[in-house]
Amino acid sequence: MNLHEYQAAEIFSRHGIRTNAGKIATTPDEAEAIARDLGGIVVVKAQVHTGGRGKAGGVKLARTPEAAREAAETILGMDIRGHIVRKVLVAPGVDIAREFYLGVTLDRARRQNVIMASAEGGVEIEEVARERPERIIRALVDPMLGVHPWQARQIGFELGLDPDKISGFAAIVQRLYDTYIAEDATLTEINPLVLTGAGEWLALDAKMTIDDNALFRHPDLEAMRDLDEENATELDARHSGISFVKLEGDIGCIVNGAGLAMATMDAVKLHGGEPANFLDVGGGASADQVAKAFGLVTADPNVRAILINIFGGITRGDIVAQGIAEALDRVNVQVPIVVRLSGTNAEEGRKLLAENGLAATTSMDEAAAQAVQAARAA
Repeated sequence: MNLHEYQAAEIFSRHGIRTNAGKIATTPDEAEAIARDLGGIVVVKAQVHTGGRGKAGGVKLARTPEAAREAAETILGMDIRGHIVRKVLVAPGVDIAREFYLGVTLDRARRQNVIMASAEGGVEIEEVARERPERIIRALVDPMLGVHPWQARQIGFELGLDPDKISGFAAIVQRLYDTYIAEDATLTEINPLVLTGAGEWLALDAKMTIDDNALFRHPDLEAMRDLDEENATELDARHSGISFVKLEGDIGCIVNGAGLAMATMDAVKLHGGEPANFLDVGGGASADQVAKAFGLVTADPNVRAILINIFGGITRGDIVAQGIAEALDRVNVQVPIVVRLSGTNAEEGRKLLAENGLAATTSMDEAAAQAVQAARAA
C-alpha cells in the first residue's frame, strides 16, 4: 500500500525525522489560504502515487498566495502517469544548499535490507541507477542486527559530507531505517534529503510503501489508504478474495495457486506472449469465484485470449470444471479460452468441459503456446 507524501512525512516526523511541514488543499481557494498563512515563497506539489511529478508539471513554486492559487488550478485535475491529482500539498519554500537521496528497501536476492544513498538527490533514483549506477551507495543491513552506527557514518563519508555533518546525517539514516522496520514498510525514501543554507538537515520529500500483509498490525495506516489512487479492478478482486494484479499484456490468466500463477506467466512469456494479469482464484475455484475471475479479466479491453490453468491437488478437477461451465453461463466471454486441467479427477473434469464445448489439455506448456497463438490470431 502506497502512502501520499504528506502522510509519509507525518510518519517520518513521529520517528524524529525533520520534515518540511505543509497543509493539504483540494481547491485553489484552500491553496491560496494556506499560502497566505505560511507567508513567503511556497511550493505546491501534486499528491499522487507515482513519481515524475516535477517533469509532468506537478510541482510549482509560488511567490505569492495568488500564484499558489494559480498553481493549484493548474495542478488539480492533472493526469500524471494515469493518476488524477485530487489534492496538493502547500509547503514553505526552502533555501537548499545540497540535495541527496536516501532510501531503505529490501534486497530480495541477498535476503537483507539495504540502505541506498546518492549525492544526486532531487531526481528519480531509477534514472541515476540506469545512467550513473556508480553514484549510488549501497549498504546491506542484517535484519537481525539492524543498522550499525559505523555503517550510517560510513555512508555519509562516501557521500563526501563534511565531518561536522556526519553525525546529523547518520541519525537520519538510523531513524529512516527504524521507521522502515517499525511500520512494516517495503520502502522508506527521502528524495531529496537536503542541507539547508543554514546547515540543517531536512526531509523535503517523503515516500513510503507498506506491506499489505502487515496492515492488520497497523489500523492507523490502513485508514490512510486512498482508494481513488488504486486500480478499481484490483480493489474489486480484493473484496472478492481473489489475488489480482493488472499487467500490460493481452493474455488473461486464471489460475489456482500463487506459485502456479507465477509459473503460468513465465510459460506465456517463454512462448513469446505477454500476460495481462496475475490472478490467483484461490484453492476452491467455485463457480462464483471463477465467474468473478472471468469478469475481472474481461474488464481489460487489451485481453485477446484467456488461459485457465488449474492443477487439482486438494481441489478436485471435476468440481473446478463444473465451476468453469457454470461461470461461462453467467459471463459472456468474447475471446478464445484455452484450458489446462491436471491433477485430481482431471479426466472427469476434461470430459465435463468437452461437453460444454471447451477442450482441455494436460500440459501447461502446450496450453501457454495455444493461448499465445490464439491471442495473435485475435
